[in-house]
Amino acid sequence: MGSELLEKARTFERENTKKVEEAKRPGFHLSVQVGWMNDPNGFSYYNGEYHLFYQYHPYASYWGPMHWGHAVSKDLLHWRYLPAALAPDESYDKDGCFSGSAVEMDDGRHLLMYTGVVEEELPDGTKKGVQTQCVAIGDGVNYEKYEGNPVIDESQLPEGGDRFEFRDPRIWKAEDGTYRCVAGNCDGDRDGQILLYSSKDALHWNFEKILLRNHDRFGKMWECPDFFELDGKQVLLTSPQDMLPQGFEYHNGNGTVCFIGTYDEETDTFHEEHNQAIDYGIDFYAPQTVLTPDGRRIMIGWMQNWDTCNLYTFKEPWFGQMSLPRELSVKNGRLIQKPIRELEELRHDKVVYENVTLKDTTIRLDGIKGRRVDMELTLRPGDEEKLYQKFWVRFAQDEKYFTSLSFRPHESLLKVDRKFSGSRRAIIHQRRSLVRSDKGQIKLRIILDNFSMEVFVNDGEHVMAATVHTDLSADGISFVADGAVTMDIVKYNL
Repeated sequence: MGSELLEKARTFERENTKKVEEAKRPGFHLSVQVGWMNDPNGFSYYNGEYHLFYQYHPYASYWGPMHWGHAVSKDLLHWRYLPAALAPDESYDKDGCFSGSAVEMDDGRHLLMYTGVVEEELPDGTKKGVQTQCVAIGDGVNYEKYEGNPVIDESQLPEGGDRFEFRDPRIWKAEDGTYRCVAGNCDGDRDGQILLYSSKDALHWNFEKILLRNHDRFGKMWECPDFFELDGKQVLLTSPQDMLPQGFEYHNGNGTVCFIGTYDEETDTFHEEHNQAIDYGIDFYAPQTVLTPDGRRIMIGWMQNWDTCNLYTFKEPWFGQMSLPRELSVKNGRLIQKPIRELEELRHDKVVYENVTLKDTTIRLDGIKGRRVDMELTLRPGDEEKLYQKFWVRFAQDEKYFTSLSFRPHESLLKVDRKFSGSRRAIIHQRRSLVRSDKGQIKLRIILDNFSMEVFVNDGEHVMAATVHTDLSADGISFVADGAVTMDIVKYNL
């Protein structure tokens, strides 16, 4: 607290945030106030507010020495920025304060647990960051790094564990009053694994076991774990690097995986029963969850893709936003995600259409336009004798640009496509997902917020997120059918 590097970051924030026009930001997704943002960190409820920290480089809109930015909210939609919480200012974290988590201690103080990084020169002359786990304790605004840092180092790794790939501690308080944390790691072959640690005071930690091994199934190094109980099941979230696609799962290379199973607390054994991608769109990574005071499990992720994030970084003084917070549940062995119910409080200007049939045509409807929109579509065949071939909804549209969501009922494939959104680079612009439909019937809830779209399919069975950087003047929405489609629409401005 109060180091020269931290004060420099805080001064820079104060002097430069006013340069960013609010109209050119997302409306209700948290974005960085200035500079660069990636992974959500320290997602927690403390002193009557939600706290969300994030990986942060304040001085430029590209990745740099990692700080922790900080924002708070009462409803997870309206955010207030607080001063930067951590800077890389100690010998054990001088090359970065990487991702981590937060918990309220028994004495009421707020504890941040994070990864400290120190570059080490290797025999071949290259440098690589040694990663250890550290803590800082504070009052919700200012944090003091623990004099005993790091609290977990390479001596507490399992045999073969990689000290250069050991990060992102997720801490929680167990029912017996002790603390637990999971961290991402890999072995010498870069095969991912999740490590489990325990502590009586959150300061002195013991290695317990390898909670789950990859066995070369889902990419390589596993990052950003989260571990929690939900609807009678145990859920483990992680973000593997360098994944290979499996059918219509795991297409993003650096993507996200949800494991659902059971957990024996006496033996600290996680029994995996099911796995799935968390988000099937283009932009989603490193999610974290929080338990709300009313008992909901809420997840938020970095709304970006590492393979595309350098496309826009020099155009604006900020880069990076979080996803819409999502309420989680488990149903029939599957993770269900829905927009937080608080979003409904932002709805206004309701427009309803019922039984609109279009056949081999493109239509626009009065009152259906905008870039901050919550729109529910229910689709069904318009001809009982012949199933339609394809349906599109296009948005962020003008005479030149649009982004689209399309559905092919014969293959039951939903696709997001932003190749006509104004990009001049051949980056990732399309992603497909195999979804459930009944003879061409499907429910879509599309949420737009200036520079993003998120579609929730069949009440949250699938979610597809993507950033959209078309100029905000492109606010048209149109509907296209190959064949006959009948649709019901309920649309709100947000």
